[in-house]
Amino acid sequence: MISTASRPYIDASVPVLREHGLSITRTFYASMFAAHPELKNLFNMGNQASGAQQQSLASAVFAYAANIGNAAALGPVVSRIVHKHASVGIRADHYPIVGHHLLGAIKTVLGDAATEPLLKAWEEAYTSLARLLIDAEAKMYLEAGVQPGATRPMRVLDVVRESENVIAIRLQPEGGALPPFKAGQYVSVAVDFPDGHRQLRQYSLSDAPGKDAMRISVKREDGGAHPAGEVSTWLHANVKAGDVLQVSHPFGDFLPDTESNEPVVLLSAGIGITPMIAALNRIAAVAPERRVIFAHAARNKAHHAHQADVAAAQARMPHLHVVTFHEEGEEANVLKGKMELARLPSWPRGETDVYLCGPLPFMQAQWKALLEAGAPVGKLHREVFGPDLLDNLL
Repeated sequence: MISTASRPYIDASVPVLREHGLSITRTFYASMFAAHPELKNLFNMGNQASGAQQQSLASAVFAYAANIGNAAALGPVVSRIVHKHASVGIRADHYPIVGHHLLGAIKTVLGDAATEPLLKAWEEAYTSLARLLIDAEAKMYLEAGVQPGATRPMRVLDVVRESENVIAIRLQPEGGALPPFKAGQYVSVAVDFPDGHRQLRQYSLSDAPGKDAMRISVKREDGGAHPAGEVSTWLHANVKAGDVLQVSHPFGDFLPDTESNEPVVLLSAGIGITPMIAALNRIAAVAPERRVIFAHAARNKAHHAHQADVAAAQARMPHLHVVTFHEEGEEANVLKGKMELARLPSWPRGETDVYLCGPLPFMQAQWKALLEAGAPVGKLHREVFGPDLLDNLL
């Protein structure tokens, strides 16, 4: 919490950040990477090149300023950041570096408008947020029993092609037990490239816990208008059974309810199916009689991953309602077009948890439709792959 003296300056920053937030974050990253090029190993440089990371940070700074007195709104955002930071090994000594360059960027972009009281207010606000994150991350590392940035070698048991652009990789630790995890969580995979740079990418665990191996599903990112996914492309081109990958401890706070008997709705699109498959497989194992609505949208059959997992769950779960949307092609039992709430089975809107995962436009559309249909915000949960624009807060 910041002081009453600083609060008016933070409140006054909201319209300024709306206008200049992206310029501030671009200046921040350029300055920080110039001074500390080693930190590039902790950031997704594809997202840097596309501008997605800068836009996400601008949204986060604005959301923080706009909601600084609203713990209920900021709590989930902080939780997501803490898990993401733990997955890439952010340490307490990184925070002064970030703070120095962020305040410097505010001063550079705003010029004379960045008065001394305004900069002191933001220094206080950043220090307060940094302390909150540092403490939460220290607790998370302690509970996980890992050091920041630690990875462990895991043997690739097999690589299965799930769709035209998705492979599933089963992993087993090289010595020691499989780390505990919950459906919906993810791991980071670290790749060291020949030129010496290192990159980490997060991949959702795509099978249920309680087995002797863990599975990730990797979409090949071909790029198009933006740089191709460096790590994902490398995994598709190189990984085979018997290889060893460096993998982090599982983290993530997107945790679909898999342990109760209450009805649940799982909505996904594209590679967003991966945490939903982990949840579905877990429910099939522990509560096969449970009512589940599982809806997924894909471009077409060739781009629809994990169809075998869904079919296996259908064979075990009499109250599983599967609804599939394909934008292309004509197939039996498949709806043509994008996912639409009106075309799904009905459920008690005010009582049922709904989980969303997929491309940001998909989740924005479904979130809006669900709210308009009477679903309370407290029953909606989403997982964003990559930088989050925090549009549900803005």
